[in-house]
Amino acid sequence: MSDRPSWAATGGRTARADAGGRPAGSTAVRYALVPVPRLSLDTVARRAGVHPDLVRRFVALGLVDAERDSAGRLVFDSAAPAVLARVQRLRSGLCLNYASIGLVLDLLDRISLLEAALRRAGTRSDIPPWT
Repeated sequence: MSDRPSWAATGGRTARADAGGRPAGSTAVRYALVPVPRLSLDTVARRAGVHPDLVRRFVALGLVDAERDSAGRLVFDSAAPAVLARVQRLRSGLCLNYASIGLVLDLLDRISLLEAALRRAGTRSDIPPWT
């Protein structure tokens, strides 16, 4: 999936990668000072309260990011259970299909990036944050 070392910090759900393998819109690569703990498929499924086959399906649809370890097993970032919970909330709360959930997740990530850029720039929007 990625030739990035397993200890590379991803900061939660990673954005789609560009041609160079970097997350879209990023300019710098950050590395953790200590190895980032990786979660197994069973651990992620148990923490999120879903079946492991559903987690595999979400990985295939691109809703949850995963990598393969040296034995070929799926390993996840520590934020994966939260991403799975978000997917489940969107599915049940908005009655979206899984293809549209991917689009909504990408848009929510983009909104978060834009709001963070506004905060860094010191400008305020007249509209209060929706979250």
